[in-house]
Amino acid sequence: MSDDERARLSKIASIVRFKKGEEIYRDGDEADAAFNIISGVVATHRKEGDGDNVASFLYPGDLFGLSEEGCYVNTARAATPVVAYKMPLLAVRRMLDSNADLDVDVIIKLCEELREAQRHAMLLAQKKAITRLVMFLDLQEHLKTSRGESAPELYLPMDRSNIAAYLGLTPAALSRAFRTMITDGIIAFRDRRHLRILDRDAFNRLADNLSENG
Repeated sequence: MSDDERARLSKIASIVRFKKGEEIYRDGDEADAAFNIISGVVATHRKEGDGDNVASFLYPGDLFGLSEEGCYVNTARAATPVVAYKMPLLAVRRMLDSNADLDVDVIIKLCEELREAQRHAMLLAQKKAITRLVMFLDLQEHLKTSRGESAPELYLPMDRSNIAAYLGLTPAALSRAFRTMITDGIIAFRDRRHLRILDRDAFNRLADNLSENG
């Protein structure tokens, strides 16, 4: 979203803050607002059986608040402390009626949630824990590049428990996958949040091997 588009939306928005772990809205609640992240990471959750799985991670600049028949289609929680614009949907609709160019961009941005759901389904189709983890890290690297960041490290702001839930793994299985990649010299952690890809060829081989069963 461009600075001009963000400025126009900010005129109808209020700034809201959420603590880490705080619920922003719940699946099935009346959808009365959309949100644009200023800082922090939001995790969307959906119920599957008795579980509560992480469906997507959303980052600064992302719009979220996908609804169907007037209700939110998932639950959103702050994976880290979050600051966001909260935009009443009635005001958004009025602005879209008078700004056709903004209309297209907002719809495209909101559709990121749908694209993320498709990526997530593809990730969960992989049987090996390490393949799921590599796909997740590869996505984080692409997101970093799209933001114009050139730092050699990847920053993972979300908790390991959230990452495990997103990947459909137990925390123990996620830890084993990380340890395997560290032992094989593919990645190295500077601290719990920052990692560097050491063996790019080995990482790319794993990222490309999406159809391997295991």
